[in-house]
Amino acid sequence: MECLFCKIINGEIPSKKVYEDETVYAFYDINPMAPVHVLIVPKQHIASVNDVTAENSAVISHIYEVAAQLAKELGIAESGYRVVTNCGKDAGQTVFHLHFHLLGGQPLKLEMC
Repeated sequence: MECLFCKIINGEIPSKKVYEDETVYAFYDINPMAPVHVLIVPKQHIASVNDVTAENSAVISHIYEVAAQLAKELGIAESGYRVVTNCGKDAGQTVFHLHFHLLGGQPLKLEMC
């Protein structure tokens, strides 16, 4: 498979792992946009939000549970953090494997564009 995140999950490309279970893999972004910038990725290849179905949607709630847990562990839960996913090229999705950015550690800009 040519998917960058699938290769990271499979250990073919190194990453700085933060968390892993049977459903998701979380690792530090190589181009951080905040002091804490972790990517939370389902192990199942789902290309984008457009591909979430009734059969695979449980992974989304699990990702948010993991995001909350990691925010606490990484010390950003109290001050605040952002969880973001991009869907499609115009939204800035560059890797077409569903992933969520956990960002925090400083005041974040309110502008979205």
